[in-house]
Formats: sequence, C-alpha cells, structure tokens
Amino acid sequence: MTALLDGPRWGPASGKTPRKLVVLLHGLGADGFDLIDLAPTWGEAVPDALFVAPHAPDPCDVAPHGRQWFSVGDRSDTQRLAGTRAASVALDAFLDAEAARLGIGMPDVALMGFSQGAMMALFTGLRRDPGPAAILAFSGRLVGRDLLAAELRSRPPVLLVHGEADDVVPVAESRLAEVALREAGVPVEAAFRPGLAHGIDEHGIALGAHLLSARLGAA
Repeated sequence: MTALLDGPRWGPASGKTPRKLVVLLHGLGADGFDLIDLAPTWGEAVPDALFVAPHAPDPCDVAPHGRQWFSVGDRSDTQRLAGTRAASVALDAFLDAEAARLGIGMPDVALMGFSQGAMMALFTGLRRDPGPAAILAFSGRLVGRDLLAAELRSRPPVLLVHGEADDVVPVAESRLAEVALREAGVPVEAAFRPGLAHGIDEHGIALGAHLLSARLGAA
C-alpha cells in the first residue's frame, strides 16, 4: 500500500480548530516548502483554514533534488495523461484522509497548484464528486482536455493565472483550458499576466485570496 502524502502545514490563522482546508500542490523539481509561504497571506482571507503543501510522491528524475507528480522524461500527451492519472490516486487518498481527519467534506476544501501541481489540481478536482470548493491553477495546463466531458464529475469555480512570458508551460495551455472549461460548464476566471514568466505575481496572489475568501471564508 502506498504511503500517504505529507508535507509542511500552516494555520489556521485564527488559532482555532481547522474548519477548512487549502491544499497547495508544487511544481516539478520543487517540494511542499516551495508554496507553503503563501499560507500566511491567504490565511488572512480564510482564517479558519489549515494549509497543507504535500510533497509529490516521487523524486524528480530530471533534477538532482526535488519531487515530481509524474515524470517528464517522455513529454507525449499519452504519457503525461498516464502519469497524471496515476498520481491522482495518491492525491485522492491524501484528500480523503485529510478531510476525514479534520471532520470536513470536500466543499470545505480548495485545491491550488503551480505548474505540474496545477495540472494535478485541475485533473483531480474536476473528477471528484462532490468536488472541492475551488481550484486555483497557476501556470498549468488541462491534462486530458479531450476527456473532460466524459470524466467530469463536478464543476467547482476555477481560477487560471498564467504569465504571457512563460517559457516553461506556454500561456496557450491556460487559454485552451479556459475554453474547454467554459464548454464543459465549469465557472472559470482567467488572468493572463503581461511580462510574467513561469511564476506567481502579486496580482495572482490577490486573485487567489479573493476566490478563497468567497468560497471558504464564510462561517
């Protein structure tokens, strides 16, 4: 049996028992520590939320350190889909275990991801029923886009943020994701940031805080 994922945790900002959960999914070659620093800022928007940034299940095979959700040794669509689907099993188990431990349901959970983590957040979150409260996808892509209509199980609001100067994951991927999500009836907000490379800027952080507050901030 595969060991459950784990990683750094922060919050809740209120100091109270967690009533919400925000899961932060890092990109290729990083680990959970790469995103957990977002928690204090976003914690102001969702003061009763616990933030957890699990380390991806496998060591990165294209870098001397860090983790990966799936290998990019073969960048074909077929292999990317197979890798994402396999990693979603581990992510699903983590989400189930965390929700059960906190005594909450998926409508009390938001998924956020950057780059490869964004791919995982979109793929996994849209295939859960009930789905999460929201999905925040920064600099990612919609893996298995052609299968979405057949496999979609929930329609949580999605935020897509992508730098127009991204030379790692082309901004066109989030533009395609926006179209596919709208066609599938998924509420989506997209922000394409001029001059931004493969990263997260203050505007994107503010948009994320707004969505988290709207979906998880209320009592």
